[in-house]
Amino acid sequence: MAPPKRMHTAIFPGRYVQAENALASLGDELSKFGKRSLIVAGGTAADSIVPAHSSAWGNIVVDRFGGECSDSEIDRLATIAKEKACDVVVGMGGGKVIDTAKAVGHSAGSRTAIVPTIASTDAPTSAVSVIYTESGEFERYLFLPRNPDLVLVDEQTIATAPERFLVAGIGDALATWFEADSCRRAHAENQCGGVGTLAAYTIARLCYDTILEYGVSAKTACASNVVTPALSHVIEANTLLSGLGFESAGLAAAHSIHNGLTRLEPTHDYYHGEKVTIGVLAGLFLTDRSAKTINEVYGFCEALGLPTTIAAIGLKDLSDEDFGLVGEGACADGETIHHEACPISPRAVVAALKAADRFGRQRQS
Repeated sequence: MAPPKRMHTAIFPGRYVQAENALASLGDELSKFGKRSLIVAGGTAADSIVPAHSSAWGNIVVDRFGGECSDSEIDRLATIAKEKACDVVVGMGGGKVIDTAKAVGHSAGSRTAIVPTIASTDAPTSAVSVIYTESGEFERYLFLPRNPDLVLVDEQTIATAPERFLVAGIGDALATWFEADSCRRAHAENQCGGVGTLAAYTIARLCYDTILEYGVSAKTACASNVVTPALSHVIEANTLLSGLGFESAGLAAAHSIHNGLTRLEPTHDYYHGEKVTIGVLAGLFLTDRSAKTINEVYGFCEALGLPTTIAAIGLKDLSDEDFGLVGEGACADGETIHHEACPISPRAVVAALKAADRFGRQRQS
């Protein structure tokens, strides 16, 4: 019998642990999944977190992340995992470290554990890795057959990271509801090959409501390097709610516009969530959102210090050719912008970007 044409699907990580000192339990958690772990460590993890805690983590191998989630880096680390007989691959760091570790675990046939050191993206919980070229341009999505077996989030580690990372994660989470709502309206596919469930859409909306309610307070706590209930709520929104929401409800314009923006080299100095924020703002104009919603989102971004103009992500004096590159990249075959119910074209994306940028500049002045 053929499978039904419209399946409601949702996928989740195997285990999610979030606490103020969760790193203390990492060894016990890893022992549930294997006997030897390869820790792919970002800079902060390699320099300070691993030396401070690794004696309690059992049988581990540590390798420093090479800097880009590229095919060559994935192949390098997968070879190490196989040669060292590591049955668990741990990604400890930011978004690109996490995406790399997920791809390495799949390539090496190992279980996967994710330990984010910043709350800057919703990558930790998902079965998707974003692959870039070695020079940092978006290349493709790699859809993995399973989500991480473990996601362990140490709130104190997040609180001691620069607040810009948390704010960028809020920018990424800001896209979750708008893209989910677009997919719901258009009956578009989610990231796991079906259409969203009620649970997924509800989680996506909870993500939006949580960051609006607690985002500014959470930023204040992070700036003070302390864990408060507000920071805990936003860490969960950035990591778990946004991750479940985007994957099981779906992506649309914001992330495609982000991918188009990566075609312009000056944006490479800015974080994923900062560029996604510009995608959200342009998406508001592209999808004909109400003036009330547009003002609410711009006001929220301004209160947090998220970018509201393209100059804020390094783009000044763009030519029509530059805008065209972004529009074409955002509308490439297979991009999630085609999940939108409205007419989509490179020209429409450019128009939305220009309108969003002008509105942001007008509010500043």
